[in-house]
Amino acid sequence: MWKADIDLDGDKMREECGVFGIFSPGSDVAQLTYYGLYALQHRGQESAGIAVSNGKTIRGEKGMGLVSEVFNDTSKLQRLNGDIAVGHVRYSTTGSSLLVNAQPLLVRYRNGFLSIVHNGNLVNGGELRAELEDGGSIFQATTDSEVIAHLIARSGEKDIEAAVKKAVPVIRGAYTFILMTRDKLIGLRDPKGIRPLSLGRTASGYVLASETCAFDTVGAEFVRDIKPGEMVVIDADGVRSEQIAESEGNSLCVFEFIYFARPDSNLEGRNVHMARKQLGRRLAQEHPVEADIVTGVPDSSLSAASGVAEQLGLPYEMGFIKNKYIGRTFIQPTQQIRDLGVKLKLNPVRQIVEGKRVVMVDDSIVRGTTSKHIIQMLRNAGAKEVHVLISSPPVKCSCFYGIDTSATGELIAAQLDVPGIAKAIGADSLGFLSEEGMVESIGLAKNGFCTACFSGCYPIKIGNCRHNKLMNDEEDNGGCGGCGIHI
Repeated sequence: MWKADIDLDGDKMREECGVFGIFSPGSDVAQLTYYGLYALQHRGQESAGIAVSNGKTIRGEKGMGLVSEVFNDTSKLQRLNGDIAVGHVRYSTTGSSLLVNAQPLLVRYRNGFLSIVHNGNLVNGGELRAELEDGGSIFQATTDSEVIAHLIARSGEKDIEAAVKKAVPVIRGAYTFILMTRDKLIGLRDPKGIRPLSLGRTASGYVLASETCAFDTVGAEFVRDIKPGEMVVIDADGVRSEQIAESEGNSLCVFEFIYFARPDSNLEGRNVHMARKQLGRRLAQEHPVEADIVTGVPDSSLSAASGVAEQLGLPYEMGFIKNKYIGRTFIQPTQQIRDLGVKLKLNPVRQIVEGKRVVMVDDSIVRGTTSKHIIQMLRNAGAKEVHVLISSPPVKCSCFYGIDTSATGELIAAQLDVPGIAKAIGADSLGFLSEEGMVESIGLAKNGFCTACFSGCYPIKIGNCRHNKLMNDEEDNGGCGGCGIHI
């Protein structure tokens, strides 16, 4: 029997963080990084930080909370003077939500200063950390990001580029790194390309960011996506790149298109909003529903909902109002207060849904807890029927590449079939988008995504877990296997 308590934010996948870097002599790089992090705030709300190099030393400011909370005093930005900067917004998956784990990390070692920001997860991070500690390394934080800093510092190479090239073959996982020295900005993407990273151009320099929406905010022009396994170096001589790890094909996390990325961002040449709208169209084709109106669960499902409405020929209505001013640390001391949590964040518009057969579109169902409460809210507001359409396949397996999902045993689709899920969440009907429909709707190559959370076929082996089934393996050795391990 599937059982779970309501968790305000626990029924969604959550991305680990967003990274931003800029090399732009003559510009206020701290202020531009601040704006860039604002654009990436959706990727992490636990901590934020900026570090700036003035050519001689690196100075940084970071703290717990939103970008606006960490940099609420303008003097903090005014103290960050220089031509190069890196910035970070974090949601923790590996490493606790503590100030010591906030980024950028600042390191002083025998070859000078180094600052690093990181998005993703090293699947062999724990193993590498143990080896480094055995060799005498002292760690201040509990994040994977510090592991790469130690590998670079201990490489024995005086040149930072050579040190990075020596460290990369040792690490395994999904990652993008942006490193800053006193005079260089370096971007690096994992050989599978699971985590995104793009290059942009300003009037006097260049920008690296997790998403292109950050370029729009700082007035930069998109140049291209960084290739899997590629290192990009930006300095006074301009931009140069090198393939320092053999590309293992593109396995971009498909949830970037489904949920994580902002609708105005572009990934692999595809606009996220348009891709989500096509997901909705295909979803309606696969699961036609007789209803009166279509509504989406704000905010990430609105694009897909508009596609569903157009395909079904039904009115697209704003059936929910989202309260965007709820504090991130809302306390839930009792079950009664927990039950009120969803109502505080989301409220149905009675005049729209009352007496109607409603198609409710959402991007995913992870544990099912929030879906159950939202459906009940629609019924309490007078909805006659609630039909749920999900613009992704059922999430059956945990992610180990920097996305926070529940253990497999807590995922409702790993425990129940579709009719069972519909009954558990109280929907009159339930339809998930097929994996084939998802890939075709986005319009990229079928093997261009990581879809492990749906299939259990992981593009990178997870430690020594005997349940791993690697993508394209001839031998089926168990898929996700329900082990529910966390790296």
